[in-house]
Amino acid sequence: MAVLKDDVKLAIVQALACFDTPSQVAEQVKQEFGIVLARQQVAGYDPTKPSGKNLSQKLREVFSRTREAFLADISTIPIAQQAYRLRVLQRNLERADSRGNAAMVSTLLEQAAKELGGAFTNKRELTGKDGQPLAVASTNVHTAVTPEQLKEVVESVQAKF
Repeated sequence: MAVLKDDVKLAIVQALACFDTPSQVAEQVKQEFGIVLARQQVAGYDPTKPSGKNLSQKLREVFSRTREAFLADISTIPIAQQAYRLRVLQRNLERADSRGNAAMVSTLLEQAAKELGGAFTNKRELTGKDGQPLAVASTNVHTAVTPEQLKEVVESVQAKF
């Protein structure tokens, strides 16, 4: 097990605090610092796991602050932004269209429409315009149907199917 410098330890703790997996963090450390680590060693820097029970108080505090900041501010995550999602959809749409993939084009157009229409949010408007009560249209129209008319409609529907 390699002895790590403080800057490497901080990078590991911060990445784990942002919910990166030990495998992902090990790969990041390899790319950034040129150090090959086992994912078990990386997992030892996560105080929420049993393997991180001996983590120093300083690194625990860094983990806690980083996790708190990460959870509080999603604006730094591109996919959390509608403009980014639409841009990716546009790129994929152009690629699918250039390849003649009509089914994918239709799917992407539908997804973009849902994105713009707010289908992927939890927001529900329970009031009318400007906070006024919802307008309810009165539909007190009663249509009497005779048993013969009902039988005729049922038979015509059955004949179609």
